[in-house]
Amino acid sequence: MAATMQLGAINKDGLAQIFISIQDRKSKTHIRQATGLYINASIWEKRNDEKALDRYSKNEDIMRILNSATEIRRTIDGMFKNGTVLNANEVRELVREIVYREEMERERKEKEEAERQAAEKAKITLVQFIDKYVTEIKSGARQTERGTNFSPNTVRSVKQALVQFQRFCKYKKKEYNFGDIDMQFYHDFTSYLKAEIKDKKGIVLKEAYNVNTTGKCIRTLKNILSIAESEGLHSNSIWKDKKFKGTRIETESIYLTREDLNKIMKADLSKHGIGHDQARDIFMVGVWTAQRVSDYNYITKEQIYTHTKRWIEDVPDPENPGQTKAEIRTKEIMYISLIQKKTGAQVSIPVSSELKGILEKYDYCLPHLEDQVINRYLKDICKEAGLTESVEILETKGGTPVRNRYPKWDLVHTHTARRTGATLMYLSGMDLYDIMKITGHTTPVMLKKYIKADKLDIIEKITDKYNYFD
Repeated sequence: MAATMQLGAINKDGLAQIFISIQDRKSKTHIRQATGLYINASIWEKRNDEKALDRYSKNEDIMRILNSATEIRRTIDGMFKNGTVLNANEVRELVREIVYREEMERERKEKEEAERQAAEKAKITLVQFIDKYVTEIKSGARQTERGTNFSPNTVRSVKQALVQFQRFCKYKKKEYNFGDIDMQFYHDFTSYLKAEIKDKKGIVLKEAYNVNTTGKCIRTLKNILSIAESEGLHSNSIWKDKKFKGTRIETESIYLTREDLNKIMKADLSKHGIGHDQARDIFMVGVWTAQRVSDYNYITKEQIYTHTKRWIEDVPDPENPGQTKAEIRTKEIMYISLIQKKTGAQVSIPVSSELKGILEKYDYCLPHLEDQVINRYLKDICKEAGLTESVEILETKGGTPVRNRYPKWDLVHTHTARRTGATLMYLSGMDLYDIMKITGHTTPVMLKKYIKADKLDIIEKITDKYNYFD
């Protein structure tokens, strides 16, 4: 087999095309393939002259042509020596790959870059993902890790937190994407949340948020970033830094005493509509069940059960004075069994006489009011009940602790019911672990955060339980 490089006819520019000629009698191969390389005939003739080659070496175009021609011949020679028999199409492709290697590599990189940019452009942005996430948790298309729908309260809370992020983007005149979430963003965003912002006329555009509201916004955003990362939308991990945190502090909140509850139940709501009466009953159900509003505001007849307790008791035998006889005693125990929407925990709550009275009023099927409506009505109800005493509350504004005083009625909201129920159980002497079985708290530490008894209440509880201080 012989592979030789030959020149074709000289064109009007004095250049001739280089051909590869392959002759092999054994395989009856006769191939003549144009390379697409053009060179001056005189240069081609002097290609083996060392002095001339040294002179040509300074010209990159000439050396590229000569080197490509040599590579073509050597490559084909090597393949035939290894027993590879090439046909015309294979020779043509081999020549093309060598001659146009740089152009092909450049085109490949350009294609990859174009595809990368197209994919990047098509990839959903952080703001778009936030809108998509809120829509999906609201519709039920995206569910919790337990496979349940997000509660309306959770959806509302998430939406409010993410609205703050979107307003921050507008305030900074920048659409922050996944890659922009770094420590500088964290400091800028938290500073924005804690600041009171006014326009040029002094009109307040945004109030200063407290530590917990700011922390909620950060924790919600971190959750969004975690979900987006798991879905392959970004690889930014700066938000995982321990300094990138959503701070939370225990807030001061009130609970209602038995006396407060009696005042609420006796309050004359005749000048208000039926909604106020329903809101009072729903709130009181929250007190006697110590559940979250997302649970006590949705209690149905199907969640209420009755259990018959039986036991044997020795009682005086009237037919045999001085002796006893065994009698079977029974007691009907009514309880509510539900799965908490927020945690998925299943709890059972014994029905007290107060709770039973409310349930019977509605044939064991409570009406439902929106949380905001209940909160609005509770202000009216507690005013009518005379809960007007001033209460001092420690708050944070813009990160600064501030003590403010409010009338008690202004501090009552739907979650006050759960805190009140847990606190009254504690003051009654109930064991913490028994209370946890009702409230659904997983640790005593978490439960104690809900117990809001004041110092005098705790002193009374201790002296009632122990005679040490008699």
